[in-house]
Amino acid sequence: MTVPLPPPASPALEAPTDLKSIYSNLARIAHSPADLVIDFAHLLPGETRAWIGARILMSPLSAKLLQRALSENLARYETAYGSINIPVNSTLADNLFRPHQPPPEDPPDK
Repeated sequence: MTVPLPPPASPALEAPTDLKSIYSNLARIAHSPADLVIDFAHLLPGETRAWIGARILMSPLSAKLLQRALSENLARYETAYGSINIPVNSTLADNLFRPHQPPPEDPPDK
């Protein structure tokens, strides 16, 4: 008879006392065969330049596990707080991550 092994303990995460949190409303993702690079940035309304606050490099396996963890946590969030609605007929990047667009000017009188 085999005895099931207990699940491995989660690692204890420690943060340096001077660790700074950043707000990100834009992410740029690039990849090579060996890794994925995710730049987290903050784009202010009306600005054309976004400032990268953090760059994360991950193996493809770690990125896939992050994707799974994000999906699980978003499902729990929606269970607790309701659905997160994504705009239709457009990409998420078009609606949330595009630079501020001023209203169109009135056409000149003919």
